[in-house]
Amino acid sequence: MTPLTANVLLMVFGIVVLYFGAEWLVRGAARLASALGVSPIVVGLSVVAMGTSAPELAVSVLAALDGTPDIALGNVMGSNLANIGLILGLTAMVRPLAVAGRVVMREAPLMILITVGLFGFIWDGDVSRVDGALLLGVLAGYLLFVFRSAEEEAPEILGEYERIAEEGKASGTGIRLVDIGLVVMGTAGLVVAGWAIVGSARFVAEAMGIPELLISISVIAVGTSLPELATSMVAALKGEADIAVGNVIGSNVFNITAILGVTGVVHPLDVAESIVWQELPAVLILSLLLLPVSRSGYQIRRWEGAVLLLVYLGLMTWLFLGGAM
Repeated sequence: MTPLTANVLLMVFGIVVLYFGAEWLVRGAARLASALGVSPIVVGLSVVAMGTSAPELAVSVLAALDGTPDIALGNVMGSNLANIGLILGLTAMVRPLAVAGRVVMREAPLMILITVGLFGFIWDGDVSRVDGALLLGVLAGYLLFVFRSAEEEAPEILGEYERIAEEGKASGTGIRLVDIGLVVMGTAGLVVAGWAIVGSARFVAEAMGIPELLISISVIAVGTSLPELATSMVAALKGEADIAVGNVIGSNVFNITAILGVTGVVHPLDVAESIVWQELPAVLILSLLLLPVSRSGYQIRRWEGAVLLLVYLGLMTWLFLGGAM
């Protein structure tokens, strides 16, 4: 087995471990939160949502510590692209998504506003510790807004989030060692898998002459987005379109504010020019496209899902051609 083949297999192994690590972390954290008396709606809106972004956080922080900012930033940009174009596109193609008005009128515009605001943080060519702290402040404001708005949601929408939280709730009461073990194993799995992915990605990029940024916005980003894909697809098949769409929007907001915020505080990031002029504009294009698509009868139809997927593939082709030049 050649070193290149071994590192490709290591990357695949890391992505698989990332998926299961996130699953264990979410399940254990949701059960612990329920045992501590946290309401199901808060568990659904925070613990589950944050847990699906845990793989991106692990990879980006470890990439920054390893001195590979392109992997850290590319992972966030690629994940946000995949969330809308790949995940939401595929999910709508499997089953059309009826979108609540709140998503169109409130949450999607917030995601777009935060995406536009990111230009101001990276325009000077870095994400400093101050920038990271400010992004975490934006996250705190977003979470406060979401929790306060949750009280005004329609009962059927609240029920969807509560069912998601209740599914992972353990039988019985009290904190159980098995749930603490799931959190510990999930966290350890994310860290180990993150190191494996970052190291193997660097080797593969160097061996094949491909920029690290391209590896991160494609293979790594899609791999770290697997929890979002699973959550959205299951929710759509159960007829819980609000969970499917809200999961994507919430994940994109978490990726920008929480992941770049934590990563910037832990280790400042140098921002490549292509992030400012290519990757982030591509994310903004797909984000803006979500508005007219979801406004058309408050539904994302199969053909509209296909449009999102095709635009995603087109943007990825453009990014690869730009990175190869």
